[in-house]
Amino acid sequence: MRTTTTRPQARGAPHRRANLTRSSTNTRVRPPPFPLSLNPAGSRRLHANTTARSACADPDGDDISVNGTIQLCEDLSVDPEDVVLLAVAYELKSPAMGQWTRKGWTDGWKALGVDTIPAMKTSLATLRQQLATDTEYFRNVYNYTFEFSRPPGQRSLGLDMAQGFWAILIPHELAGGALAHVPSGAQDADGDAVMGAGGAEEGWKDEYTQWWFDFLQQSGAKGVSKDVWHMFLEFVRTIDAQFQKYDPEAAWPSTIDDFVEYARNRLAGNA
Repeated sequence: MRTTTTRPQARGAPHRRANLTRSSTNTRVRPPPFPLSLNPAGSRRLHANTTARSACADPDGDDISVNGTIQLCEDLSVDPEDVVLLAVAYELKSPAMGQWTRKGWTDGWKALGVDTIPAMKTSLATLRQQLATDTEYFRNVYNYTFEFSRPPGQRSLGLDMAQGFWAILIPHELAGGALAHVPSGAQDADGDAVMGAGGAEEGWKDEYTQWWFDFLQQSGAKGVSKDVWHMFLEFVRTIDAQFQKYDPEAAWPSTIDDFVEYARNRLAGNA
């Protein structure tokens, strides 16, 4: 499956890191209070009261949007570009970037056993660690990221947006082990690593992520399809460092086929 190439970008154009507080208008105004309140003991707890929540929800609905998300980041002392917010979006079933429904908000934090700001901060550390080390959890968050960040009515994710997410997801998981290399033939029928299978084969390197970005930009791609997004994760986990064990007859998207040729040429000093 090839991506559309009608509007190429300049070679080496920098990609923006993903920012979960971006809205479709990119308007940043002073945020209203997030749905948190002070109880008599002074502890800021999740406020499940409908009236209180309505006061900080969008005027035309019951959801919290970009302004409330900015406030949340301030309350939690977390960077809006921190990869852990993707795990939070997954846990709270965020319907779109910077948006949270009342049900997702209350049910999500309740499932995590969280009801205070300090507990939220502790939970962030736990989620960040799980995202880095747990392959299955990372896969769930990774796949959910495509769904909640894709513009309404669009089948693909904009190239700049996709690169922004890859730029924070891939290095984090490579460092933590969630994307540890699975040698060829060392997976079961479900794609999970088989303990003890394979040798000390070297896999994906940090610099290959930038090679992937360079390739996509040079190809003139405008967006990333769901198929490419999903399959790229398995590609990163299984490809060897020399790109020699790639099977072109397997069901890989043609975009990945072309990247393998590009990477081999680059390794040979021809790109």
